[in-house]
Amino acid sequence: MNSSCKHIRAVSRLLVALFFASAFFCRCASTMVPTGGPRDSLPPVIVGMTPDNFSTDRPTTGHGRIYIEFDEFVQLKDQQKEFFTSPQMKKKPTLSVRGRGIMIQLRDTLLPNTTYALNFGSALRDNNEGNPLHSMRYVFSTGPEIDSMIMSGYTADAYKADSVSKSFIWFFPADSVGNVAEYDSTIFKYKPAVIARAENNGVFIAQNLKPIPYRVYAVKDVNDNQMYEPGTDRVGFLEGAFNPARMPDFAIWYDSLRQYVSAEPQLYLRMFTDRAFRRQVLSQSERPQQHKAMLYFSAARPQIDSIRFEGIPDDGFIIDPQTVGRDTLAVWFTVPSAQLPDTIRGSVTYFKHDSVNVLQRVTEPLKLPWRMVETKEQQREREKLERDRRKAEEAGEEWIEPRKPSLFGFKLPLSGEVNPENHLAVDFDYPLARVDSAALLLTVTSPDNSVEDLPVRLVRDTALLRRWYLRAPWKPDGKYTLTIPAGAITDIAGFTNDSIVGKYTVLAPEKHATVIVNVKARDSMRYIVQLLDGSGALKQESRDVGSGSVRFNYVAPGEIRFRIIEDANRNGKWDTGDVVLRRQPERTEMFVNDEGEETFSTKANWDFEFEMDMNRIFAPVTMESLSRLLDERELRRLRREEEKRAKEGPRQNDSRDRQSSSGSPGGFGGRSGSMFNPMR
Repeated sequence: MNSSCKHIRAVSRLLVALFFASAFFCRCASTMVPTGGPRDSLPPVIVGMTPDNFSTDRPTTGHGRIYIEFDEFVQLKDQQKEFFTSPQMKKKPTLSVRGRGIMIQLRDTLLPNTTYALNFGSALRDNNEGNPLHSMRYVFSTGPEIDSMIMSGYTADAYKADSVSKSFIWFFPADSVGNVAEYDSTIFKYKPAVIARAENNGVFIAQNLKPIPYRVYAVKDVNDNQMYEPGTDRVGFLEGAFNPARMPDFAIWYDSLRQYVSAEPQLYLRMFTDRAFRRQVLSQSERPQQHKAMLYFSAARPQIDSIRFEGIPDDGFIIDPQTVGRDTLAVWFTVPSAQLPDTIRGSVTYFKHDSVNVLQRVTEPLKLPWRMVETKEQQREREKLERDRRKAEEAGEEWIEPRKPSLFGFKLPLSGEVNPENHLAVDFDYPLARVDSAALLLTVTSPDNSVEDLPVRLVRDTALLRRWYLRAPWKPDGKYTLTIPAGAITDIAGFTNDSIVGKYTVLAPEKHATVIVNVKARDSMRYIVQLLDGSGALKQESRDVGSGSVRFNYVAPGEIRFRIIEDANRNGKWDTGDVVLRRQPERTEMFVNDEGEETFSTKANWDFEFEMDMNRIFAPVTMESLSRLLDERELRRLRREEEKRAKEGPRQNDSRDRQSSSGSPGGFGGRSGSMFNPMR
């Protein structure tokens, strides 16, 4: 690209930025409307700025003031969240309402030869109706020029594949930050030179950039502290550097519905929640029950060499991780209650972070006390039994102690419909020590009242220690009765079950839909195909999917969607990214058919078949493909909005029309109103 072309592009982008800052928010003065007339839905109009917008050679020291005047009285709302500066100032300017305007007090020493932008978001509103003036910016420079380059982009949730609104986009000059191959510490060590923020639709337009390469990051700043906090804030990053002077042309337009500028995205950032660093230490140990102890580690995946207990053999307890990261462990003691002391002593040997965060092998003592604490109800019951016993003895009668209620605990629905593919799940309070499957009885009563015994057995879950499944040849058109006689099951605490009786029916296939997905895989890649309901809740999923058919049975009638995950490491789950290691999250996409439809309706007793070509779904993302996807998503949103308006009737529609200037979140801004392409 020659220097004249670069100059033309810079000038054109500056003109666009100037146009956005003024023309979009101008309107003619309006006369007063009589009481009871239409609701005012127009934002306030800027009538003057002191000093002028886009002024240069501003001083770097002193506490400068800026006054912006409007055609009506205004108010400030949510300024702590909405207002930000680019680049960030150590001391944030103070905003105050003065007459028909606002006063901005600068409180920081500024950088030399730097373009500053004060971004108000939607904090400025008219005083009466609260109509927001979206995307207002005040720009000035401490040097002789205003940086004028712009870039656009889109921020999306890497797992949900949907827009992330109000995220900050940080631009770091590539030649001013370190570039270590093994790790990336940019967002921890440096301050961004330019900051932009995505609108509700996830689209951002970064202005006042220099024609130099930038490294780009996106942060969803949950705590509004202009800092990235791993484990709390979502983050996204792009590999490589991007020079706005060398980026492809893109279209910009004013979204008249939402009242802000939107654009075709040049950059695409997939955001995820990174894992926060935590020092590894055994933070707590306790013994909430006689046969149960808990060990809590402060970080995931602790390296444990051994756990020992005095007087309890190594096979006298079970280690049961309670979390995916194994940072919470349950220890179940399988020895008889009489052999468990009130205080169990032992030790755990594991790797612990020292004062300089280096893992060192240590052995720490364990002291696990437990004592029986009576509840008030148990105390009243014990005192009643003692009174009954004394009365019987005083009367010379034989007293037989009533049978105590069983302390055996479980969670099992005792009625309802059974999905024959999932069987009946039961969770026990303690791991089981003995199961007499032969004692279990399952009968089915057919419509002709004939009764048949069916084989049934308890099978333990492969991952969860205390979850078991009651498996049987379940079939529709029958009423099932499950009987587990008293004493058939014993847990490690020595508790046995009372008689358990459950009555069930089986899901009828004709009341549900069947969904078949024919997959064409890309090379040897494996996938996770998730079936969601219309609101995005996960209902079923199939893992380790390659080329072939995936079948989802017993799908409730209604709307469904599909999420597909590229399971690159074949571990059967979606893996998040790591900004320090420069590892992107596994790619996730929502299935959209050739007609641009993402949501599908199912009916009872119908089969629905879908063709999924993973080469098309996971094709490389380009500016054109991303713009097309977001346009289709916006069209679907507008169709749903029109359907909703049609159902509401004319009165509600009239009210909604008068309030349309407030906009609505989600999707990609509709290309209504003026449309511009500064580079074409």
